[in-house]
Amino acid sequence: MILYVIVALATILAAGLIRQPLSQTDMPYQKTRWQMLNIAGLIFIFAVLFITSAIRLNVGNDYFRYVEFMHLIVHNAYVPTELGFNGIVRIIYGLSGFENYLLVFAFFSFTTILVFMWSIYRDSENFWFSFFLFMSFGLYFQSFSTVRYYLALAIALFSIPFVLSKKWIHFILLILLGAAFHKSILVVLPLYFLASLKWKKWALAVAGLFLTTLFFWQDFYLKMLVFVYPTYRDTDYLEGGTSIINIIRCGGILILSLLYYREAVKDNDRNRFYFSLNIAALLLYTCGSFIPVISRIGFYLTATHIFFLPELLNKIEDKKKRHILTALVIAAGILYLAIFLLRAKEDGIRLLPYQTFLFHEMSFPWAY
Repeated sequence: MILYVIVALATILAAGLIRQPLSQTDMPYQKTRWQMLNIAGLIFIFAVLFITSAIRLNVGNDYFRYVEFMHLIVHNAYVPTELGFNGIVRIIYGLSGFENYLLVFAFFSFTTILVFMWSIYRDSENFWFSFFLFMSFGLYFQSFSTVRYYLALAIALFSIPFVLSKKWIHFILLILLGAAFHKSILVVLPLYFLASLKWKKWALAVAGLFLTTLFFWQDFYLKMLVFVYPTYRDTDYLEGGTSIINIIRCGGILILSLLYYREAVKDNDRNRFYFSLNIAALLLYTCGSFIPVISRIGFYLTATHIFFLPELLNKIEDKKKRHILTALVIAAGILYLAIFLLRAKEDGIRLLPYQTFLFHEMSFPWAY
């Protein structure tokens, strides 16, 4: 756990050096001191996050299962993973000449962290604040598990500017790329589109009426989900569940955004988009608890909190209230990360004990 605390502290402190964005008109030889610090800070943050993730061994809830999937892929056996993941495994194993699963994990670490950081730097009004939330909400540490899903989640966040600018072809192509690694990303096609609309009161009433079907047609929705995820059939995944912590988080953000709706949300397309996603997440966690692995849908909605909270707080005109609320959000983020790390040994997370291939080896049944 000490390692994770050091990684979080070092990168969050380094993020404080970042001043963004770099001017698009600046030539490389005209870079200022702050621009050079930007580059150095971004490289340092990326290197720390990438190295910590890339050199891990059997860290993450499904690390060993992924290694088995990779073994099955190169032996042409059936696996429930998507074509993009399978293709990357075949290419890396083929180039390596052996089952180099370490390089596969390193590839996904590199790509996932790169897309997340690119998105935060490009889209956030406050890089430090968004990066702090990225770390404190556990998005980085959770990427050690379900590596396909977190690459898809990073791509979903990266696609948001295309939604807001209504570049639908770009948006759809990006989501289809993400679906090549984890098809759950397809849910953002309707969800992000609907969240981008300016809803009339009658439309909200219709949407509310539709949500009531979650209570009455659970069997129907479960059949649809099993059709999309046939591997869930007759498994524990169909038991559903919800997240009290995420309900509290979404509820708190909803209250904050309603208090400052007129000055921070109403006339701001981006914040209204995030506001709609937060409401959708809250409704999903409260009304859709029967949905298998509900967090995989919910994270596509709640991951935008790393952008929404800084922008929401920045729009509060009362300086004293803004500072107090910012301090409270930071305190809540620290508490959130502390709770997450204290549970890091539990099944479903399995980030502890941290091991690296530099000092350990992993054996497999098929090796004997």
